[in-house]
Amino acid sequence: MSVIIDPKDLIIAPDSNQSSAIYVREQQGKYQRIRRNIAIVLMTLFAILPWLTVGGEQAILIDLTALQLHVFGATLFPQDFPIVAGFFMVAAFALFFVTTWLGRVWCGFLCPQTHWLFIFVWLEEKIEGSRNQRIKLDKQAMSLAKTTKKTLKHLSWGIVSFLTATTFLTYFVPPITLYSDLVSWQWSGLITFWVAFFAVCTYGNAGWLREKMCLHMCPYARFQSVMFDHDTYVVAYDTQRGESRGPRKRKQDPKELGLGDCIDCNLCVEVCPVGIDIRHGLQYECISCGACADACDQTMSRFNYPEKLISFTSEAQLAGGITHLFRAKIIGYAIACVLIVVAMGVYWGARVPAELSVLRDRNVLYRVNNDDLIENSFQLKILNKLPYATSFQVSAAGIDGIHVSITEPVMVQSGELTSQALTLTADPEDIKLKVTPITLTITSEGQEPVIITQESRFFSE
Repeated sequence: MSVIIDPKDLIIAPDSNQSSAIYVREQQGKYQRIRRNIAIVLMTLFAILPWLTVGGEQAILIDLTALQLHVFGATLFPQDFPIVAGFFMVAAFALFFVTTWLGRVWCGFLCPQTHWLFIFVWLEEKIEGSRNQRIKLDKQAMSLAKTTKKTLKHLSWGIVSFLTATTFLTYFVPPITLYSDLVSWQWSGLITFWVAFFAVCTYGNAGWLREKMCLHMCPYARFQSVMFDHDTYVVAYDTQRGESRGPRKRKQDPKELGLGDCIDCNLCVEVCPVGIDIRHGLQYECISCGACADACDQTMSRFNYPEKLISFTSEAQLAGGITHLFRAKIIGYAIACVLIVVAMGVYWGARVPAELSVLRDRNVLYRVNNDDLIENSFQLKILNKLPYATSFQVSAAGIDGIHVSITEPVMVQSGELTSQALTLTADPEDIKLKVTPITLTITSEGQEPVIITQESRFFSE
């Protein structure tokens, strides 16, 4: 059986030599302003969130030692894993939703790799000069001027990498502790290792690997095209309007020359951070940053041509049709997000501020003490999810006159799991069954007591 492939559906690889260095030209424009503003907002949040406090606790703190996650006053424990899992599922379906609708805007406008890449390129531009100057500098023999520029560039990259690593670590270690220990040279070997590790990763990814992370190491680039359809917005070149391309003077009529609107200036390639030529068609390497669209609009305005020769559009629009927003895939992803959020809300509403687990003594079901009373042994585990320490009183019900060995309140620190040995004692005359259902209860002290119950069994003769 033969398979016919529509040429329009092919993802064509670029002609540019990806093994050679990519010298990105700085570009201005509306899409670059949007990207920079988003970067400013996200990086500001990244830097200040660990410094914020809610209820005396760090706003966001991942405490690996205590296995706790503090999020704006709420504390999550390993038992609350469904909340964390739900968050990641919502993030995944939201990414699928956005990708089906707007293509790879995550890569172009939100991905940390993209933002740090452009920061490093900006530093490179300010120190070594424009794209042509950097190409010329790299071809020169080593000299004092070249060594100075290269040293300053890598030093600036190192500073940004170090600040990135320490900022990232403040989500695991309180920032005051981290930076005060840095000033006093009291970092532990573990802290030093992780700061060095994340600094090297940032320096290597944004400074050296750059587009190779997007081209060869990011899995999203490989499967995102599966979510594309003819109504997905992508950065695309209008072939019918642009071809045949070729140089011309500003006042010349392209129709008289038999040319399209593309003047073949190659700026769309020079500003591309991954070094592709968008005029070759849809390519998986494209991160949809819009730099080529800004460069092309700039050129079109200089020649008094209509803009959007390269633009965010869909294949349906390029073919003369309209883009359909409400499609089965988009609606399905949106419904999935809503359902998971609702499930997380229900789980959070049913979440108890403390947990009680009751484990029986597996060695002996029951025993008779010296007073001819029946004893059952248990192990109580009490987890305090409240943001403060509190005491719990233990009681039991189900048998008249049942006695609890824990008579004093059990103090449990916030986030602490306490294990207590418990013995229940009952008079045989009050026991009607060989296996009697009982209820164990813990009650916290305070104005708003927390009452948690757990069912168990009492064995007798």
